[in-house]
Amino acid sequence: MSTEEKPAAAPRSLAEALRGRDDVSLAALLRGRPDLITPVPTDLTQLATRAGTRASVVRALERLDRFTLQTAQALAVAADPASYGELLGLLAGDDGDPAVSAALPHALGVLREQALVWGGDDRLRLVRTARELLAPSPQHPSPTGLGPTVREATAGMSPGRIQEIVTAAGLPSTHDSVSAVTALTDLFNDPARMSALLDEAPAESVEVLERLVWGPPYGQVTAEPAARLRWLLDRGLLLPTAPGTVVLPREVALRLRAGRAHPAPEPVPPSVEAAAAHRPQVVDATAAGQAYTALATVEELLKDWHEGGPAVLRSGGLSVRDLKRTAAALDVTEPVAAFWVELAYAAGLLASDGEADERYAATPAYDEWRELPDAERWARLAAAWLAATRTAGLVGGRDAKDHTLSALGPGLDRSAAPEVRHRVLALLAALPEGAAPSGDSVLARLRWERPPRAGRGGTTSPGGGERGGPGSGEATGSGGAPGYGAGTYASHPGAGGRTAGDGGDDLRARLALWVLAEAEMLGVTGRGALSTHGRALIGAPAPRQPASEAEPEGPGDKLPVHHRPAPAPVPLSPAEQAAAAAAAARLLAPLLPEPLDHVLLQADLTAVAPGPLERPLADMLGVLADVESKGGATVYRFTPGSVRRALDAGQAAADLHAFLAAHSRTPVPQPLAYLIDDVARRHGHLRVGAASAYLRCDDDAVLGEILADKRAAGLGLRRLAPTVLAAQADPAGLLAGLRAMGFAPAAESAEGDVLIARADAHRTPPRTPPEPVPDGPPVPDDTLLGAAIRAVRAGDRAATAPRRPTAGGDRPGGLGELPRTTAAETLATLQAAVLTGGTLWMGYVNAEGAASQRVIAPVRVEGGFVTAYDHTADEVRTYPLHRITGVAELADEED
Repeated sequence: MSTEEKPAAAPRSLAEALRGRDDVSLAALLRGRPDLITPVPTDLTQLATRAGTRASVVRALERLDRFTLQTAQALAVAADPASYGELLGLLAGDDGDPAVSAALPHALGVLREQALVWGGDDRLRLVRTARELLAPSPQHPSPTGLGPTVREATAGMSPGRIQEIVTAAGLPSTHDSVSAVTALTDLFNDPARMSALLDEAPAESVEVLERLVWGPPYGQVTAEPAARLRWLLDRGLLLPTAPGTVVLPREVALRLRAGRAHPAPEPVPPSVEAAAAHRPQVVDATAAGQAYTALATVEELLKDWHEGGPAVLRSGGLSVRDLKRTAAALDVTEPVAAFWVELAYAAGLLASDGEADERYAATPAYDEWRELPDAERWARLAAAWLAATRTAGLVGGRDAKDHTLSALGPGLDRSAAPEVRHRVLALLAALPEGAAPSGDSVLARLRWERPPRAGRGGTTSPGGGERGGPGSGEATGSGGAPGYGAGTYASHPGAGGRTAGDGGDDLRARLALWVLAEAEMLGVTGRGALSTHGRALIGAPAPRQPASEAEPEGPGDKLPVHHRPAPAPVPLSPAEQAAAAAAAARLLAPLLPEPLDHVLLQADLTAVAPGPLERPLADMLGVLADVESKGGATVYRFTPGSVRRALDAGQAAADLHAFLAAHSRTPVPQPLAYLIDDVARRHGHLRVGAASAYLRCDDDAVLGEILADKRAAGLGLRRLAPTVLAAQADPAGLLAGLRAMGFAPAAESAEGDVLIARADAHRTPPRTPPEPVPDGPPVPDDTLLGAAIRAVRAGDRAATAPRRPTAGGDRPGGLGELPRTTAAETLATLQAAVLTGGTLWMGYVNAEGAASQRVIAPVRVEGGFVTAYDHTADEVRTYPLHRITGVAELADEED
């Protein structure tokens, strides 16, 4: 007996090719196409079937880079099966291309890994669904610009006409159409004979071919074609496909193209170019400044909504008027205000209160967030931004129903947003430290990694006078995005166009530009370059210096280092995301300014904070004064209204004097001391309570003055006693009216005590941040992958295990069918297997009615149950006998 092993037979189907893979290869497939294990298939045949469904194949094709997709497109126009040499010829052409030769093994490996291509290098096969999607047809022209083959174009042509074409081409006539088409195909594929034929062509006919060679391959002709067209039609260089329509056969086009399937193969990705270079210290300092501004802006936004923010629209979200008011309060444009509002919402700091008169307000999580160190507060905002699918740049656009998309409203989720953010920041991380990219080069790289969907082809007029048509070349999508830079948020990014139905390609480009602008505002980047803490936020490795292009690295080691295809982004696990955010906070903390415990009081009733203030000082100063200007230093202004606000909050004049003296590096100016004493003297002199409302004062002359004032007419006042007035207005309206008249009333309780007003009283019930909308099934972790692969392999063993013939000589059940035996036969076979230790094939239906096949080794049969080691589940299980459809012995394995 020979000891030599027989070579493995070539797979005859995708399922057989999958059976030949090891667990690592299957795990790579399921990680790249997680929809294939949602739910887990029962065996490899079902996995192969699922991998060939249209939805799954379309999803896989959309995730290929440009050159890998071009490789698949070349296979779609090649013979089925095709050899590696044929594929290389279609991509590199007759003259060859070293870059294509170097990149093709990697691209083909990706297609094999993703189960889009199977078979050895001598018999490469594109899965049928992918071929149907990528192969050219009149309805769906291929990006290659190629038309049908000679065989496909002549399928409906009469035998006589085919013989006429063969004769005109200088070939001997044949006895049937099949051999005639074969002879014509061989002619077009032969470079020498094809060159000789074209040498005979009139110059005008050659010009027609040159117009069609790069596509679209279809053209319109009249009933009486011109002589230049007739010469081509007679020799089969143009073939009719419908009345008035001709096509350039694929073999002719390839010969005219020197064998290339694509006008311009792109085996290497475009490099991301640096538009500017800065010192890393400058980048980090700038980013840290932006990070602190981001914290201050979010805090100012929510402080403005302390007592209840804007009302929630009936359809959800902020009204345009409320967004404008918020933008004015933050001193930013409306799109920038929408970004900060959405960021606070994504971080769980802002939500609707759920009341009958629903309004937006800060959540309890906001109070916890305020107590964190500044670096940790920033890390929480940045992590929420990185993972959010809600896209603030869409605010102001319109959805498919022509409704305006509002901030905090529905319709802003875009599943691709987190992936685009990670990818853009990863491209920045790949640049040398301190380098800021150009927006155009980032977009070019992203378009290479996820190429736009090919536009529809057109029809060209091959004859100059017959019919005009578009020129050659692929159509490009319309619609733009705001530019990267200071003007990115100058106007609504979505204004003037629809966004809910936006094409994925245009959306990804706009997302990328928004990421660059938002990262700068948030402090992830500084001056356009990725900061050190921004690098840590995405878990990127340490920055590199420009590397030697000859350095070998990975499967694309023949390509320049900066041109190699980037691996698909692997999402961080929740634990890794938390660790990355903590690392970013540690790196940012030393860069943030230390909070100050003092201000500089000035004689013009202002206070200057030369930097960030400690929390208690900032809170108290925010009540006692109004912010007049912000920037490197914040200017506060003291007014009678702001001082009254502090008194309403329970402070006394002595408390305010002591506070200012303790926290000012300059003496308290006399005008400020007078202002505090004057407001305090008048504060509470009038008292407002609930009657509907009443007003009392120990000085009846003051009440007389109020009654005589015309501005009090709307309050409905009347005197009840010398020191008491009753009002038709409610207490809040009476307070506001008196303050508008220049008085400083105080509200009092039913017991006569002064009510202390707290500015931060309103909070929503506990709320969870909005969940990101996933872009398809999540990528499985290693534990799930291992369990799924074990289950699929076990199910495959059960489905393909050989069965012992029954007494009648028949195999029990076909592929995918459950075994069927009577209850008595089932019991007897199980008991016999317990005694002999045999392995059985079992059909089983669970309580939900789902049927499955299992391979078991029975251990015990009693009480209406069988206990067995289930090879399919790889564990011991117990099954009720009444749910077993039948059992059969497995045939002995042949050596």
